[in-house]
Amino acid sequence: MIGAYSVRQIRAAEALALQGDRDDAVMKRAAYAVAAVVLDRVEPVVGARVVLLVGPGNNGGDALFAGAVLRRRGMSVTAVLLDPDRAHPSGLRALTRSGGRAVPMSDPSVDDLIASAQVLIDGLLGLAASPPMRPPMAALVRKANAARAFKVAVDLPTGIDPDSGRGDGSFVADVTVTFGGMKTSLLVAASAAGEVTVDDLGFEPAGAHTFTLTDLDVRALLPDPRPDGDKFTQGVPGIVAGSRQYPGAAMLCVGGAVSTRPGMVRYAGPQAQAVVNRWPEVVAADDPAEAGAVQAWVAGPGMGTDEGSQALLRHVMAFDGPVLVDADGLTMLARTMSQLEARRGRVTVLTPHGREFARLFPDLDPSDRLASVRAAAARSGAIVLLKGSRTLVADPDGRVAVNTTGTSWLASAGSGDVLSGIIGSLLAAGVPAWQAAAAGAHLHGRAGERAAADRAVGATELWSRIRVPGF
Repeated sequence: MIGAYSVRQIRAAEALALQGDRDDAVMKRAAYAVAAVVLDRVEPVVGARVVLLVGPGNNGGDALFAGAVLRRRGMSVTAVLLDPDRAHPSGLRALTRSGGRAVPMSDPSVDDLIASAQVLIDGLLGLAASPPMRPPMAALVRKANAARAFKVAVDLPTGIDPDSGRGDGSFVADVTVTFGGMKTSLLVAASAAGEVTVDDLGFEPAGAHTFTLTDLDVRALLPDPRPDGDKFTQGVPGIVAGSRQYPGAAMLCVGGAVSTRPGMVRYAGPQAQAVVNRWPEVVAADDPAEAGAVQAWVAGPGMGTDEGSQALLRHVMAFDGPVLVDADGLTMLARTMSQLEARRGRVTVLTPHGREFARLFPDLDPSDRLASVRAAAARSGAIVLLKGSRTLVADPDGRVAVNTTGTSWLASAGSGDVLSGIIGSLLAAGVPAWQAAAAGAHLHGRAGERAAADRAVGATELWSRIRVPGF
């Protein structure tokens, strides 16, 4: 897993690395990393117009040194100084000695410079700043975002909170070059950060509590069938989903479970015949009490919220093994949180979208998704998967996995039902709950990416595109 770090953790490691540094060596290395991204992405190099947005801190120094490198490679480089009196002295000298120039933000040419730039480098604010931006800086960022240039953020985009990733109106980068280690904010603020590259600058933080999984991580988590195994040893998830009003939810959830290669899937609900017609390998019954033995239950997608549905949920919540609750199941839980409290000590996974999360945890701040999902897991004792463009998976012990796979094509009816089925299969196969939820989100996201590449529309298109990495 790739760890991500808080500002405090980065600062502590950085302080050790910078002991005795008197010649801006670390800053120059950071600047070369920024310049290398530009040189790799922009053609032709000679004559390309580069504008640096320069604040008063070390990020501004990084941008100025990067500008000097780019000027020596033949680019035309102009620095727009937010506060000329506080610009990094040696960085500014390096730029001007290389033939670059600098103008104050108040210069009348700034608007035209930004609008005509081929490259914009954001070095306005660093780790010490939190939103909101002051009006002059916010106006400069708006102009930069409106430009058609290739945009690079130094360390993190100006305007996002360094730890939480919050921030409206932030600089929107194509690439963020960050230093020392991945920041938690960059995982969460995907739309602002763009592609993220990490230069460790020779130091390594410690104590990550936020992570993202790679394809290799997911492959290692998923158990292969044992040579002496059978359908029961490979995991048997049970699905309680669908209703007469929402029959498709049963099909979608079961399809997600079947496509994640369990030994067997059991279904319990009013769509038993329809499920078997589509998935003849599924063992189906009308009621979970009659469905047979399972290793994990999934309950909620499209099951309704009437008295009968509440009775089904109570039956599932009494199960000693892992239980995943989604959709209508979450709506019912929000009314009777005592059911969730009664499961402390047993594995429970909750998979809300934003509105469902607000019903379950109305006092938590929806604008700080990272802190809120962490608090929700600690409070409830459950694994909480908060859906979004960056899905967050929190364990009660404080760990959070940020899913970096997926596409906006997954924002369609029934996609979440498929996700529940995927995670249910992983839970039944014995994958630990936090890892199962994180790996399920990863697989679901990859399936969505394949569907988008094929221009395949609809949640049913995900089934055939759920694949174990490496196969």
